[in-house]
Amino acid sequence: MRVALTIAGSDSSGGAGIQADLKTFAALGVYGTSAITAVTAQSTIGVTAAAALSADMVTAQIEAVAGDIDIHATKTGMLADAAIVEAVAAAIKEMDLPLVVVDPVIASTRGDRLLDDDGVQMLCMELLPLARVVTPNIPEAEALSGRRIASLEDMKEAARRIHDMGALSVIITGGHRPPEADRRPLSTGGEVVDLLFDGREFLEFHTARIDTSNTHGTGCTFAAAVAAHLALGHELADAAERSQQYVAGAIRHALAIGHGHGPLDHFWRTRT
Repeated sequence: MRVALTIAGSDSSGGAGIQADLKTFAALGVYGTSAITAVTAQSTIGVTAAAALSADMVTAQIEAVAGDIDIHATKTGMLADAAIVEAVAAAIKEMDLPLVVVDPVIASTRGDRLLDDDGVQMLCMELLPLARVVTPNIPEAEALSGRRIASLEDMKEAARRIHDMGALSVIITGGHRPPEADRRPLSTGGEVVDLLFDGREFLEFHTARIDTSNTHGTGCTFAAAVAAHLALGHELADAAERSQQYVAGAIRHALAIGHGHGPLDHFWRTRT
């Protein structure tokens, strides 16, 4: 049985974070293990409270799991603060955790801040150099690269800059559209383009844009799917394409739950 480890925050609404990661692993046939970094009180409407665990407790969870179970891929999500980022990076190196997929969670889809400024700096310095791949959405890629993204060429330049920080590969996901007041050329049309840069070449993955507001947890789910496919032995480009299609199906079958952005249906394949 292939095993993946997610290191991320808990989402009480079940749509993102640890809960989304474990659902994704299960849906793709991978056994999921976890280390929780923070507890959030959130719904489909927003985050009302968040509390980070101690860095020592996060380390203890990682060591407990990795000291007992063979891990085949590792995914990081919400890390909350610089101390946790540093601890996670140290544990990855100490435990020699493989195939690290870094989802650089800085803010939720609704704009709730989930990593402080010192944490972003620590992520760039300590965690990205350990990443097999980092999977920012467009706002996260802008924050990491310092470049505004309004075109595919901007995406490519941002990917180059993030790659230069040490990550072996970068996938910038194109699903997050800016607000209507800041509509950009990249975000028009009926397609979503995810861009993979491996340090040598760019690959584009296209899928139809789905008109729905039920998109809670898309970034977590995509990164977890990439980790699951890597754990199963797929090459990165194949993992990226399979993950895009999995997330597209989960959005297409998204659940109208709650009064805000509803969650994806992670098990849509078993219901079709």
